[in-house]
Amino acid sequence: MLAKNKLSAAIIAATFVPGVSYATLEEVVVTATKRSESLQDVPIAVSALGELALEQLGVETFTDYLVQLPGVTAGGSGPGQATIYIRGLASTTPNLTTAGVAGLAPNVALYLDEQPVSQPGRNLDVYAADLERVEVLSGPQGTLFGASSQAGTVRLITNKPKLDVLEGSVKLGTSFTAGGEQSNSVEGVINIPVSDQFAVRAVVYADNQGGYIDNVRGTRSARDAGRFRSADVVRSNGVPVGTDRDGFQSPTQIPGISFDGVNFIEATNDALVEEDFNDASYNGFRLTGLYEFNEDWRLTVSHSQQDIDSEGVFFEDPDVGDLQIERFSNDELEDNYENTSWTLNGRIGALDMVYTGAFTDRETEQQVDYTDYLFTAQYLPYYICDGSVTYPGDALAPTGTCQAPNLLVDSTSDTLIRTHEIRFLTSQDAPLRATFGAFYSSLSLRELNDFIYPGSQAAIAFNGNVGFGPNFSTPGSSSSPTPFPAGGIFRNDVLRTDEQLGAFGEVSYDISDQFTVTFGARWYDIEVDLRGSADGSFFNFGATVDQNGFSNNLDTLFDGIDGNNLGRGPDGSNPGRSDVGAPDVAATDGTIFKFNLNWKPVEDVLIYGTWSEGFRPGLLNRPGGSTATINGQAFTVPFAIDTDDVTNWELGWKAELLDNSVRFNGNVFFLDIERLQTTIFDPNITNLLFSDNAADAEILGLEGDITWAVESVPGLTVTSAFSFLDTEITEVITPTGDVSIGDSLAFAPDFQFNVRARYEWDLDSGATAHFQPQIVYSDSSFSDIISINRDEIDDWLTVAVSAGITTDTWTAEVYIDNLTDERAELARNFNFDRQRVTVSRPRTIGFRLGFNFQ
Repeated sequence: MLAKNKLSAAIIAATFVPGVSYATLEEVVVTATKRSESLQDVPIAVSALGELALEQLGVETFTDYLVQLPGVTAGGSGPGQATIYIRGLASTTPNLTTAGVAGLAPNVALYLDEQPVSQPGRNLDVYAADLERVEVLSGPQGTLFGASSQAGTVRLITNKPKLDVLEGSVKLGTSFTAGGEQSNSVEGVINIPVSDQFAVRAVVYADNQGGYIDNVRGTRSARDAGRFRSADVVRSNGVPVGTDRDGFQSPTQIPGISFDGVNFIEATNDALVEEDFNDASYNGFRLTGLYEFNEDWRLTVSHSQQDIDSEGVFFEDPDVGDLQIERFSNDELEDNYENTSWTLNGRIGALDMVYTGAFTDRETEQQVDYTDYLFTAQYLPYYICDGSVTYPGDALAPTGTCQAPNLLVDSTSDTLIRTHEIRFLTSQDAPLRATFGAFYSSLSLRELNDFIYPGSQAAIAFNGNVGFGPNFSTPGSSSSPTPFPAGGIFRNDVLRTDEQLGAFGEVSYDISDQFTVTFGARWYDIEVDLRGSADGSFFNFGATVDQNGFSNNLDTLFDGIDGNNLGRGPDGSNPGRSDVGAPDVAATDGTIFKFNLNWKPVEDVLIYGTWSEGFRPGLLNRPGGSTATINGQAFTVPFAIDTDDVTNWELGWKAELLDNSVRFNGNVFFLDIERLQTTIFDPNITNLLFSDNAADAEILGLEGDITWAVESVPGLTVTSAFSFLDTEITEVITPTGDVSIGDSLAFAPDFQFNVRARYEWDLDSGATAHFQPQIVYSDSSFSDIISINRDEIDDWLTVAVSAGITTDTWTAEVYIDNLTDERAELARNFNFDRQRVTVSRPRTIGFRLGFNFQ
């Protein structure tokens, strides 16, 4: 008989049926090991939010459910742009200009039901509509879930069609944000049993989220450019600029020089000034069909589509004002995906079989204000200032004009993900149990980024010509050749493909009624390929790379899609730069292992120990082959970086105490990280961002969750979860001064916790009332391990409260999120020497109304 993946109670939070008071906790069923098992019998660290808990907490979007899970953090800067981190295993601030084709592979796998949907740079931001539960598996899960499960796995489990009931629901919501705009949402679900064997389930949703960040008036000029700053400048994060960071001597470092004769034209944003300009909307649907052929075989097919539209940015500039920023070009995002998946469950002899496949097509169009690049860009004035200003020669009083630095990036990307997995499971009741199978995935990410500097069209170049040019097409790019846009200076037009093949298995054996041993392994073969070009509009094809790194085609290892080696010499070499041995792909293969021993000393207590391995695939480097001498040490940027590997030691426990009224689960763990991948910008090495295995690190941690159904107060449940982390860089591998031994890892708060209480009581009308307060706290952390980008994320504490009434057919609830109006810092970005702080939504008062029918 096929196992039914059903949740018998709310996960983590206890669930109460109206009119009944419970003093004990119900069993929780999860599929964290790709089998249906009681949460208390699964010997790994699993935390989760069930359907009712998701509703009770008002979870809707990506960050909503991550903030509820201690030990889980997210870097990023708005809808569709977040990256998940678990147990503090993070190194680099997510950034649009390095995400996607040049982004590190994620080290936390994001699953939608049975399919991985992780991708470099920005995860799929799946709206939490009609979800059965969210499971978080902490620690390396690679034996069952693959390469990107190095630090853990997040699984979004959707509700499936039911064959025996016609049911549906409608949810309506509206809210008002302090100092911001109104938000409104609607969600509808219907389940239709078409026959005894066939049922369909559909959900449709629309959520319009009002803005709360103001774009205020400001000005910028090239006088603020990194090229014109003095050597003694100290960044606001405390790191000095220093002459060694410049790559060459800046004009301001020439004794006696004065810029009084230079005309610095200011960029203004008067036309873009707007209050609450960061609106966002989620619109989508999911349609799922279930056909049960017989008792042993069934097929589930699902298709979903989602559109995210957002404007503005979701971070503030503390130097400008509370919830304020100065932007000089429109910030817009359209993020759309379509996903089709299928799962065939059946039985072959004594084996249960599961075959699952999926196809995801994601398209994003984004425009980003790039004016902040001004603050660090040594070469920006080269494009928007007259040559007499940027290279004054012997003149101590240069003259000329620097145009307005209103910069922007036009970015489009198209991601195609295909996955197939087949696995077999032996009887779950036998003392010897096994799960084994094979997996294949293919990711294709095509990205086109145009970096536009409008002032470049008016600047007078060294040869006396006005503006940079010519404006030519890019025949070797990965997409259709098109001319550069007006003012276009750089174009990244690259196709990245990630292909993964794996075979996996886990075997468990009951040594006795108390002891069980599990052994797992996964063989993998992964290839990452980059093809296309990184071009500039100011050189002709075939030009060499000059001493400052300028090139029409930084094609160290990007072969043109048509097979042409653009920018290379007749012999295939890259002029001006060594590319001997440049690989076509970053390929890696190997085997990882897992060993687990668990002990049940008594019926309701499980103690387990785990040793496991995890890894993340490598990546090709755009500036691979660049050489430099750092502190007398020769260094070459690698063409391909190696995997970074994790070894995990973990001791955990799961216990139900006091007659099943208290559930206490937790674990202590130690992670040893070798060759941690990160992204580096060091002009002493190369003028482009590159990735490297920069350091080794260690993480020591303790995490747990407690649920208490208070017997003396029927209807009261208290739930809490916590995480302690101690992270440290133990060895620096890349010879850059930007990584330091003893520094903590990124997005790794030392302490996090949440606690909530829910009290339910019966009313005379037969309805049930509830009251639920909640506190969430996160300690301070850092945004990067790279010192020039490293900024401290402040600690924060938020309070929420909700109250409502529930009957058999409807629910009404009023809530206040962020009651104290705390500026909770969810992330920071310091990539351009300016603090950009992503904060939680200010105090929001809302009302939710739901209707159920059968």
